[in-house]
Amino acid sequence: MFVFLITIIVLALIFDYINGFHDAANSIATIVSTKVLTPFQAVLWAASFNFIAFFIFREHKVAGTIANIMSENVINFKTIISATIAAISWNLLTWYYGIPSSSSHTLIGGLSGAAIAAGGLAGVNTYPVLIALIFMILAPIIGLLFGFITTVITVNVAKKSRPAKAEKWFRRLQLLSSASLSLAHGGGDSQKTMGLILTAIWFYNKTVHGYTGSIAAHEMPEWLPLACYSAIALGTLSGGWRIVKTMGTRITKVNSLEGFCAETSGAFTIFLTIFFGIPVSTTHTLTGAIVGVGATKRLSAVRWGVTINLLWAWILTIPVSAVVAAAVYYIIHFIS
Repeated sequence: MFVFLITIIVLALIFDYINGFHDAANSIATIVSTKVLTPFQAVLWAASFNFIAFFIFREHKVAGTIANIMSENVINFKTIISATIAAISWNLLTWYYGIPSSSSHTLIGGLSGAAIAAGGLAGVNTYPVLIALIFMILAPIIGLLFGFITTVITVNVAKKSRPAKAEKWFRRLQLLSSASLSLAHGGGDSQKTMGLILTAIWFYNKTVHGYTGSIAAHEMPEWLPLACYSAIALGTLSGGWRIVKTMGTRITKVNSLEGFCAETSGAFTIFLTIFFGIPVSTTHTLTGAIVGVGATKRLSAVRWGVTINLLWAWILTIPVSAVVAAAVYYIIHFIS
């Protein structure tokens, strides 16, 4: 039993690591495309703030939401491993093709698919999944609105400044906005892995030590947040250059002012959702913010063909991950 627990912890941390390099582009795409930092400097900058988030986010509401997706009666090592394998598979596939999909949604899809395979629709707790689905739509829209409004306000405030001076200041400000986005990415996405591992620890303690409390009542081990923040920071440090191109240049061209506005809007939106314990996609949110920034110039400045292709990837993430998780569960169940 202990071997299964260690296996899940290792797989979950691998998922967290992959999440880091898969979503690294979220934090560094605009700061690289505007040449504020070199790719290596940007990755190091983002990874540092991914880890610093450990000292800032002391509550773990998002982790609790993830841990509550599967009904407690279907939680076992088979369902948890199936969900994790599905999430890792989809992340690697989309990374390979340079598609900025959501690590959050692939994990939600994986957990839901494994739970349904084990116990039917009753195996899934509706509320956290419904909230995730609602904010799958709302988060990029909120990011878009904030991106549009922030850009309009910023342009009007800075319009009387000399272009060279304004550019110099916005290049500095973009360091702060990128750091904020990296903090939000680390603070939100690390908690999703915490929730996954906490589910496995709860099941182990229930089975081996006779723990009778709910997952919500289970104490978060002190080592767990540190391990998850470290894994995602190391993943970010590994890069993710395929997705940088899509996020930084293919949706719309951005300058330092626009990069600052997009990152600030994305970070603010994610901070807000973390506060309420809602698992949202950093990728979706920032993409919405970039589209909002691009739309302030003219609607044609946004490459809607690229955006629509990304939208299809987002729509497919949860159901495909759910199907893969269910298939893995049936295979494990058949051979065990």
